[in-house]
Amino acid sequence: MDPLEGRVSRTAVWTGADIEMREVPVPALCDGDVLVRVRLATVCGSDLHTVSGRRCGPVPSVLGHEGVGEIVAVGPHATSDVGERVVWSVTRVCHECDRCRSGRTAKCRSVTKVGHEPFTGPWPLSGTYSEYIVLPAGTELVPVPDLLPDVVAAPAACATATAAAVIDAAGYLEGRRVVVCGAGMLGVTAVAMCVEVGAEVAVLDVDARRTAWAERFGAVADEGGPVDVALDFSGSSEAIAALVPRLDIGGRLVLAGSVAPAAAVPVDPEAVVRGWLTISGVHNYEPRHLREAVAFLTRTVAVHPWAELVDAPVPLDVLGEVLHRGPGLRAAVAP
Repeated sequence: MDPLEGRVSRTAVWTGADIEMREVPVPALCDGDVLVRVRLATVCGSDLHTVSGRRCGPVPSVLGHEGVGEIVAVGPHATSDVGERVVWSVTRVCHECDRCRSGRTAKCRSVTKVGHEPFTGPWPLSGTYSEYIVLPAGTELVPVPDLLPDVVAAPAACATATAAAVIDAAGYLEGRRVVVCGAGMLGVTAVAMCVEVGAEVAVLDVDARRTAWAERFGAVADEGGPVDVALDFSGSSEAIAALVPRLDIGGRLVLAGSVAPAAAVPVDPEAVVRGWLTISGVHNYEPRHLREAVAFLTRTVAVHPWAELVDAPVPLDVLGEVLHRGPGLRAAVAP
C-alpha cells in the first residue's frame, strides 16, 4: 500500500484574484521524486509582483519558491534521506540539453520552476505556500546544517543563491570599489558577500530604511563617483542609466533586478569600447550557487543579523494579507 495514499496538503492556491485555501491530494511519488513538509517559506518580491499584476504567471498556481523543509518521503532511486532538513533550487532541469551541458542549467530548454507552474498541470504541489511540496528528480537539494535556523535558511533558495550568482558574474572583488543599487534582501545579501571578500562597498537605495539595513551589513551610503563594479537589484532603468557612466576602466555592471518590462537604457558603444566595460545579466542561478549560499550563511550566521531581516512567520491562512501588504525585506509563512 502506498504510504502517501489518502494524505492531503493544506495549500494556498493563487486564483488570479485572491488566495484560496484548498486540501490537495499528495500524489504518489515518481522515480527520483522527494516529498518535503515545508517548515518555513519566505515571500520573494516576485510573488508580490505577481499578485500586484506587474508579473505574469499561470493561474491558478501555488506561489512561493523560497523555503526550508523536512523530507518525509522519497520515490524510487531518490538519493536524499527521509528526515533530512533541506533547501532546494528554484529550477528543475533535465541536465541533458545543450544548455545544461554547457553549464547554463538555469536556462534549461525544458526548465520548470518551483512556485511558477500551473496548478492544473502535472505538478500541482510545486510552490512553498503549502504544507507539502513535491520536488521532482532534477531539483537540486542542499542539506541545511543544524546551526542555521529556518528563518535564515529559507531565503537561500532565491535571494542568497541569486546574490551568489551575481557575485560570481562580478569577478574578482577584493579591494575593488563596488556600488550595490537596490537594498532589498538580494542587495543586502550581496553587500555582505562583497564585504566578506574585501571589497569597498557603497549602497544606493531610495528607501532610507533599506539603506540603513545595508549599512548594518558593512556598506556605506553611496556618494557618487567612479566604481569598479556596479550591481543592480533595483530593476530601475533610470538607476541603471546612471550607473553606466560611473564605471571606471575595466568596470563591470551586473544586472539582476530587471525581470519585468521597463524603459530601454541608452548605452554609448564608444564608451563601452574605450572603457573596456562589461555589462552582463543574471537570471536564476546554477546548483553550485545554492550550495555556496548555504555555506555562506553558515559562515556568517554569527556575524550578521540575518534573522532580523525576516518578519515573524504568519499562518498560511493569512498569506493573502501578506501578499497584498507590500514589500518589507522578507515576510514569512509557516505552513
